[in-house]
Amino acid sequence: MKILFIGDIIGKPGRRIVHDELETIVADRQIDLVVANCENSAAGFGVTVDIAERLLEAGVHVLTSGNHIWDKREAHAYMNRRPELIRPANYPEGAPGGGVCVGATVGGVPYAVINLQGRVYLPAIDCPFRKADELLESLGDDVKVRMIDLHAEVTSEMVAFGWYVDGRVSAVVGTHTHIPTADERVLPAGTAYITDVGMTGPYDSVIGMGKDASIQRFLTGIPVRFEPAKNDVRIAAVVIEVDENTGHATSIERLSVREKPN
Repeated sequence: MKILFIGDIIGKPGRRIVHDELETIVADRQIDLVVANCENSAAGFGVTVDIAERLLEAGVHVLTSGNHIWDKREAHAYMNRRPELIRPANYPEGAPGGGVCVGATVGGVPYAVINLQGRVYLPAIDCPFRKADELLESLGDDVKVRMIDLHAEVTSEMVAFGWYVDGRVSAVVGTHTHIPTADERVLPAGTAYITDVGMTGPYDSVIGMGKDASIQRFLTGIPVRFEPAKNDVRIAAVVIEVDENTGHATSIERLSVREKPN
């Protein structure tokens, strides 16, 4: 079984390249399951109902998120009726939506996608390590293919988490920093791991946002209005191959696709 995970989609440029390239990637790579982080897809902050629907229509099976999922209030009720859009499961009880999506591929292979959020330099929510224990214990034995999107700020927390769940999930993919890391590997007990997949959006930017505004904020310390940049648009993703009988990963490969010139 092959899984494509697409890193944080940034605004209109990120959405555009996903719509333009996803069908080709799926066909060329023989992808069975497509997961994408969409928490920055609405001009860099949150996701709207229309954007989520269009990404699902484009071929994404599960949409994960992170701390910006709360930026667009319309997404709150939408998560309650659309289980394909999930938020970090370790937000306290009573938060809208859910943090796990369980489904099956076209070929009938059961899978679970779990979304969790780190706690270092992010909101002080429940422990992602202990929440992972709870969620993994709740899954049926037939669900062997299990992926976690860990949305976190600090590399040490992400690496520690990967070791913590090694052998219990098929893959741990990091999101949030928007900077792709070069540490993809299959851990000894069979979990594919990468600290951050990177962002899907404009790389002629400061983590997706316009360079001038970002530099001005660092120079002055004064808040500015951020808007997504426009140029050098790329998909940052990983392709993970999983033995569907054991749930163990056999490979993980970074994938970068540049937007074609007009």
